[in-house]
Formats: sequence, structure tokens, C-alpha cells
Amino acid sequence: MTDDRKSGLALIAGSAGVIITLSLHPSGHITPDQIDSVARRLVAIHGLALACMPLLFLGAVGLSRRLAAANWMAFAALVLYGFAALAMMNAGVFDGLVSPDLLRQIIATSPPARDEWRTIMQFNGFVDGAFAKVFLVAASVAMMLWSVLIVRTRALAPAAGYFGGILGLLALAVLFSGQLQRSPHVFSLLIVCQVLWFMTVGVLLCAVEAD
Repeated sequence: MTDDRKSGLALIAGSAGVIITLSLHPSGHITPDQIDSVARRLVAIHGLALACMPLLFLGAVGLSRRLAAANWMAFAALVLYGFAALAMMNAGVFDGLVSPDLLRQIIATSPPARDEWRTIMQFNGFVDGAFAKVFLVAASVAMMLWSVLIVRTRALAPAAGYFGGILGLLALAVLFSGQLQRSPHVFSLLIVCQVLWFMTVGVLLCAVEAD
């Protein structure tokens, strides 16, 4: 098995895990009776998401190696994506490992103290959201750099480069226009689109013939 194929499979597997995480993530109002089950679910699905980040980064290394013959942009894209992966890891820790404990504290304490724990929970959500935005910016710029190289070098199908470039610009436009605050589901949609791009690139890498 070639290194390109291994990298492609890593991108596909990591992307599939992210899609599973997004599809199973709880949303909406949580009743006191649901807190324990929701807490366990948060830990499980975010554990999966955290496990996917090294796979995606391994795939990103392979993608940059395939495009590295062009210039420094491939390395810059890899550094940016590594920064993005760290931000997403932090977001996953706050949302998937810290939030469950906070939910349990809310239900376990007496009513006067619950407002304090809810405030802490809200702050935790703000921190999680901030890391998610850092991820979106860094990952989008990295995707745009890779896309430029794909189009220039024709190392992979140029259509993937055009798709990635447009998607990266769209993600940045949505973020800086404030649409994420108005509709949180837009963030999940952008992540799904990014994941589909990585899966596409993974398939293309798997199809590359050995040098």
C-alpha cells in the first residue's frame, strides 16, 4: 500500500468519524431526567471526534507531501491545519468532557446553587464556541492553500481544488458576516462540507498510482 493510499484512507476514516459525531450530537432542551444519559453520550461521541483528529492530521501530512513539490504553501497549509486540529481538540474537550461534569453538578446541587452552575455551563459553551471559530478560520485557510496547489500542480483532480477554494472563502464569509451567531446550525453545515472535501481528497489520494 502506497503512502498516498494510507493518507487517503486516514482522511476518509477521520472524516467519516466526524460525520458520525455531528449526526449523534445531542441538541435542544435537556430535561433533568436526561442529563445522565446525555452526559454519557457527550463523552462517547466527543471521544470519537478526538480520535478522528490524529487521523485527519495524518491524512493532511500525506496531502501536503503529495503537493510539496510546488512551494512552501503545502507546508504552510499543514501548519495551519495542525493549529486548527489543536483548536478543535480543545473544543471537543470542553464540549465532550467538561460539559458532562457540569451537567451532573447542575442536577446534583440544590436549586439556589444551580444558577451558578448554569452560568459556568454557559461560559464553557462560549469557550467551546471560540475554539470552534478558530478551527473554522485556520482549517478554511489551509484548505484554500491546498486547493490552490491542487489546481496549479494538477497532482489531483483540479475540480477538488476549485471546490475547496470556494468552500474556504464561503466559510470565512459566513463567519465574519456574523451568520454563525444567528444560526448555529450553519457551523455544522460548514463542517460537513469541509469533511466532504477531505473525503473527496482522500479518495483521490487512494487513486494515485505509486511513483
